[in-house]
Amino acid sequence: MAAAIHIESVGQGRDLVLLHGWGLNNAVWQGLVPLLSPYFRLHMVDLPGFGDSEQLPQQDLQSIANVVAANISQLTDDAVWLGWSMGGLVATKVASLYPESVRQLVLVASNPKFTESTEWHGIAPDMLAQFIDALGQDFKKTIDRFLAIQAMGSHSAKQDIKQLRAWLRAKPLPQPEALSAGLDLLYNEDLRREVVNLTQPCIAMMGRLDSLVPIKVSHDLLALNNEINILEFKQSSHAPFVTEKELFASEIIQRCLV
Repeated sequence: MAAAIHIESVGQGRDLVLLHGWGLNNAVWQGLVPLLSPYFRLHMVDLPGFGDSEQLPQQDLQSIANVVAANISQLTDDAVWLGWSMGGLVATKVASLYPESVRQLVLVASNPKFTESTEWHGIAPDMLAQFIDALGQDFKKTIDRFLAIQAMGSHSAKQDIKQLRAWLRAKPLPQPEALSAGLDLLYNEDLRREVVNLTQPCIAMMGRLDSLVPIKVSHDLLALNNEINILEFKQSSHAPFVTEKELFASEIIQRCLV
């Protein structure tokens, strides 16, 4: 099972595991490589069923976390784990299951419970349900729409969408089963208890203009765990590592090398 996961490693220094979001692949980190690789050994993962990684027999969160952690353990047992959006769910689950292997957790535009409820900010359940329905009809169009929503609101939305689409095309399209399972994770997972019980330092990097993970989620996170360090990117929507790339890299270098 461990051989199913594709990981690209580059750079030198402290180990930094990078997990992409729904619909994409590890090419999303290419813009950060020149900025971070002098300081970190980057391990850029294609999650199961995305990019060059094979589909798992079971695409539930624990199975994904287990297989990714098993593959990373062959490279390092002491890394900073950074997860963007859906990748943040995987990183949080790994931090909960294998706390000794995760030195620090960085959540980028991520949410332990993506679905909005009366006491929690997130994505309207109806919107996620629409994506789930649309996926079965035209998965390529659904991915494209999701990418557009990710950049919506940022000051460089057109350029951001163009860049995200280019990264999507850089690798094989995701497996439809992985896309469906990923939307299921976004709709159903609730890792708030894991956030309460985190033993590692945690940074939450939020885009002020994000419509998928509203900036109000930062208050929800602090209510769960007041030791989380919140960083707000004022010009960014759902992809601050694209919109404010240099600032994003600078914050990672400053806060993850201590």
